[in-house]
Amino acid sequence: QVNVVESGGGMVQAGGSLRLSCAASGPTFSAYAMAWFRQAPGKEREFVAAVDWSGGATYYADSVKTRFFISRENTKNTVSLQMNSLKREDTGVYSCAAGRPWSTDDYYRDYRYNYWGQGTQVTISS
Repeated sequence: QVNVVESGGGMVQAGGSLRLSCAASGPTFSAYAMAWFRQAPGKEREFVAAVDWSGGATYYADSVKTRFFISRENTKNTVSLQMNSLKREDTGVYSCAAGRPWSTDDYYRDYRYNYWGQGTQVTISS
């Protein structure tokens, strides 16, 4: 069982940066892959980034590659998403999730993540 809580959302102008954090509770945090998904108004939830249990492997949606960076600190039970060069299309509710993907493709699939936070709003203004 893992409980996750996101923080760090807010409003920023296009071109700016934000850092999202996800705090997880539970003794087995380091056993889980962690991911960020987002959902824009009127759109389906989409994958943003993921990191494996060790932090050694990371995965990104094409739309955020080179701009977003995911990292984790297992000693602190935290996952972060550094978002740079933000665009208006990055607006949405960002959710942190914990899961155990079975394959590389699974990291991108929301149904492989069992534990979800409530989400944090990110709004990019022009």
